[in-house]
Amino acid sequence: MEALNIQGGKALRGELTVQGAKNSVLPLLAATLLGSGRSVIRNCPGLTDVTASLDILRHLGCSVETVGDTVAVDAGTLRACEIPEALMRAMRSSVIFLGPLLARLGMAGMCYPGGCELGPRPIDLHLEALRALGSEVSEGTDGLRCAAVCLRGSDIALSLPSVGATENAMLAATAAKGVTTIQNAAREPEIVQLQDFLRSMGADVRGAGTSVITVRGSGGRPLDGGEVTVMGDRIVAATYLSCAAAAGGEICLKGVDYCQLSPVSAILAEAGCLVRSKGDEITLKRDPALPLKAVRPVRTAPYPGFPTDAQAPVMASLCTARGATMFVENMFSSRYRHIDELRKMGADIRTEGRVAVVCGVERLHAAALEAHDLRGGAALAVAALGAEGESTIYGLRHIRRGYADLVRDLTALDAKVYLAEKE
Repeated sequence: MEALNIQGGKALRGELTVQGAKNSVLPLLAATLLGSGRSVIRNCPGLTDVTASLDILRHLGCSVETVGDTVAVDAGTLRACEIPEALMRAMRSSVIFLGPLLARLGMAGMCYPGGCELGPRPIDLHLEALRALGSEVSEGTDGLRCAAVCLRGSDIALSLPSVGATENAMLAATAAKGVTTIQNAAREPEIVQLQDFLRSMGADVRGAGTSVITVRGSGGRPLDGGEVTVMGDRIVAATYLSCAAAAGGEICLKGVDYCQLSPVSAILAEAGCLVRSKGDEITLKRDPALPLKAVRPVRTAPYPGFPTDAQAPVMASLCTARGATMFVENMFSSRYRHIDELRKMGADIRTEGRVAVVCGVERLHAAALEAHDLRGGAALAVAALGAEGESTIYGLRHIRRGYADLVRDLTALDAKVYLAEKE
């Protein structure tokens, strides 16, 4: 069994260009189905979720070429509308293929998606949006079936600003007849990038980044191919900032919009780190001889609030902060699975429902740890870098869903990490 070994107690130093964003590239890959020509996606990160998306595109009949971090998809040969269970189970975000398949072929079929077990993440909002556009949706024990002779523009009011539902509604609406208005839309930067890509394909989409998005549909005509360069991953950047906060030292991250990181950088600055931003760079410095301090309550919320994906890494960095910090997880009910692993390292964390209180301890110690989900696995790496001794992390398949090469990146920041085979 492959495991990640991390030697803690060593300050981080160096600079790193942040990989392309997982949460942006997946809907972009799905959007290529809308075009009858060749689409090009640059700065595509080498993630297992990306590999799963490319496998789905190939199964559907698309031509896929990869050269370095550039992916070209030609959906002119799209022929299939159903995704088999084995491909769907590989990742939660596979449900994003519903909208573009329905828009392009008038039908789509798939089983229920897989991915990290973070508690109930119903896709009801996705299906309600597709029904509002005129699709018939049938749900059975074997999966989902969607069909529409002609999609119609509609007013869609989301009960909460779901990122996935917003994206699926945008993608399906590009082929509808008439205008679609999405109310209470998610405002994440990844939604803005999806809009930009759709515009490059010839779609008329406006309002991304606000709570109201308007799509003027093509009436069934396929879009053209488009081009896009994937933005830097703000959650990966938040993870590496948390690593430096836990271990001490000074790092510089490039290729990421510091404005998107402000909820995280503000918390780390309050904890005692020096954070500076300029252009597409962000630098964090922390004297390893000085302990961090507890911060005001951290409550996860939709963008532009504190991101749920950054909760676990930031929590790990504050395990040795002086005082107590309260975390309130408002997005997912099972996003504290990393806490039991942190306790193995000596962390003092108390939970009740959606609330976790981190009572800072003097130091963490090395341990054998198991990653149960993507961001929780990243949190274990954060904690291990700040702990005494060498920790071993298992369950790397979860981490590889969102981090292209954790060993390479941490090595670039002067960390002592390596992969090893364990019995």
